[in-house]
Amino acid sequence: MKKHLLTLLMTLLAICPSAAQERKVENKPYIDLRQFHFGVLVGTHLQDIELLNAGPQQIEQEDGSYVERLISCDQDRWDPGFNVGVLGELRLNTNFQFRIAPAMYFGNRHFTFYNHTDERHAEEHQDMKTAYISTALDLIFAAPRFNNHRPYVIAGLNPMINLSGKDNDYLRLKRYDLFAEFGIGCDFYLPFFKLRPELKFLFSLTNSLDTDHVNHLQNREMVMYTNSVSKARTKLIALTFYFE
Repeated sequence: MKKHLLTLLMTLLAICPSAAQERKVENKPYIDLRQFHFGVLVGTHLQDIELLNAGPQQIEQEDGSYVERLISCDQDRWDPGFNVGVLGELRLNTNFQFRIAPAMYFGNRHFTFYNHTDERHAEEHQDMKTAYISTALDLIFAAPRFNNHRPYVIAGLNPMINLSGKDNDYLRLKRYDLFAEFGIGCDFYLPFFKLRPELKFLFSLTNSLDTDHVNHLQNREMVMYTNSVSKARTKLIALTFYFE
């Protein structure tokens, strides 16, 4: 995680010029005076999820007896994905803007289950394709423009609809989730359009795990793996490029 985060931060900082430059001719000097404007976005992101393991379980066998099983689960890597969408931005005053950005997030999650009490089935794996519809609602605070760049910070909420999940998966995520998001970015005023690279962090505010999924499993041998996790919170790191 630290390696990916450092790479994204260095990329964003490298493309933000120093404020000590001399004054230059400004491209599109009146673009920020529009009351409302539209744009498109494209980017990449990394997905992770924090799982709370339930601990030892009592498993009923076919003869009616019970045995104890200890299974843990982890998403053992940050999985990459991509996102595309559109935006609409309202100018509130010189420094503040309000942005609505509907988008689609596509990616993948890889879960590994460790069976600590049965060496014959020491590990099980699940690949979960993910597709989210999101509508980010962000407040932007931007510094005064200098030449052809303008740094800013954002904070907001991002409700998402999860379109992925199968009935025969060990784990399944809820249909609806709500994220808090924070980030930094920089506006670049080019001759024909404005480019905005932005790095933001998204954290789920709810339990993302579908705890009712275990009641719909047809293969009862999967139950102990599904019940091994009691709570999940989703995290994303997104590097997005906005074109306005």
